[in-house]
Amino acid sequence: MDKARLMPILIVIAVGVILGGLILILDKPAGVGVKMTDTHAHEKSAEDQISTGPRGGKLFIDHDFSIELTIFEKGVPPQFRVYLYEKGKLLPPTSAAVAITLTRLGAPAQLFRFTPEADYLLGDQIVEEPHSFDLAIAAEHDGKLMRWSHSQIEGRVEIPDEMLKSMGIELLTAEPAIIKPKLRLPGEVIFNEHNIVRVVPRVPGVVTTVHGHHGQQVKKGDVLAIIESPMLADLRSQYSVAKKRLTLTKKTYEREKQLWEEKISAQQEFLLAEELWNEAQIALELAATKLRALGVQPESGFMRANITQYEIRAPISGIIIAKAVARGEVLKEDSEIYTVADVSTVWTAVTVYPKDLNVIRVGQKVAVKATAYDVESEGMVTYISTLIGGQTRTATARVELDNAEGKWRPGMFVNAELVAEEIAVPVAVSVHAIQTFHDWSVVFGRYDQYFEVRPLKLGRSDGEMVEVLEGFVHGEQYAGGNSFALKAELGKASATHDH
Repeated sequence: MDKARLMPILIVIAVGVILGGLILILDKPAGVGVKMTDTHAHEKSAEDQISTGPRGGKLFIDHDFSIELTIFEKGVPPQFRVYLYEKGKLLPPTSAAVAITLTRLGAPAQLFRFTPEADYLLGDQIVEEPHSFDLAIAAEHDGKLMRWSHSQIEGRVEIPDEMLKSMGIELLTAEPAIIKPKLRLPGEVIFNEHNIVRVVPRVPGVVTTVHGHHGQQVKKGDVLAIIESPMLADLRSQYSVAKKRLTLTKKTYEREKQLWEEKISAQQEFLLAEELWNEAQIALELAATKLRALGVQPESGFMRANITQYEIRAPISGIIIAKAVARGEVLKEDSEIYTVADVSTVWTAVTVYPKDLNVIRVGQKVAVKATAYDVESEGMVTYISTLIGGQTRTATARVELDNAEGKWRPGMFVNAELVAEEIAVPVAVSVHAIQTFHDWSVVFGRYDQYFEVRPLKLGRSDGEMVEVLEGFVHGEQYAGGNSFALKAELGKASATHDH
């Protein structure tokens, strides 16, 4: 392998070795010495060696070499970027190895490793908010090891313990809690639209018998009405003719096949008989399909004397809620003559006001109570309308109820109450402790003599406690009542979001 191709590989290996050494140095506890052959370690104080770099970051200088540390967060989560300089001139990112240890109040240290990216070194982790921390920076360039330290404070205020009581600040602890959301909304019982079927004859004819009547309970397959249909008679006749033709062509085919095999007749006669038999099979299947499409079994018409008779049957089990048929009436094939509803389940149309839309959700359990008498059941929200009514200015939530006992009747007015479900959450804080800081929802965590903001990702709430999804852990202390006083103290100190 020639030198030109070997050189990049050697550079990558060398950078990896150097970075490993820096990580070992930053992982060493205080007071432990570190020796590196042919290197000179220099640790500089933040006050004497930090200024602002060309890209607006913190510039750490050691003689002719310097690094600029920035936190980039435009369109991406906050991340460290390091630019390298020698005598003020930008160096390639591969010319030095850098590692940073970040420590913040109440959290374990983070070790940031860096890899070359464009003209800078990119950190391998997100720099979480707030950007209030202590940094230990190590860089290796041309065999020389340099170290700096830097502190950055944001959203922090010092309050001694003896001042807490006078300020009315109560210390609370983040811990598991039971969230109990409650909401009461009006509604009305309606049919389950998924279980309503409209019955049509599918063939024209004259009604001869009516069995189904309004309000009647029927089972699937029950005969609702009988009509006489010339169209059905014609289809049954076509099936009968096709069946007889199939029998005849099959016999002819078998005979011609035998004669051809005995070399008595020509092959052409055998092939013609085979073609006619196949056509007869197709014709019979077509005639049978037309009858099945009407819900009629092909052989059923020949078991009764009147082949024009057509039975209209219930498609599902349920109650007949609409009837539009009478004996002697002439029906078209698309006439809606019955409507059957399965009421084993019903819906409750719940009125949801705009202010409550962020509380109710699909899958949430709901207690439904009748307003007229003592009937109560539990259901689940299966749908929430996406549009607000133009006149009512409300949305509709659908709650499905089991009605196997028949106690719910469409048209009943009800009250739907979100079940006071005990939702156990691993970490929760008091709603009254939540403040706003830099457009974040925060609490003020307590660390020794200091309070510092902690941005939170919040979950469910019942108005007293709120679930913490991210940003705070079990056992951490925070400011409860009168926490706004700490926000006022930050304003006095003119805290800035300094990156």
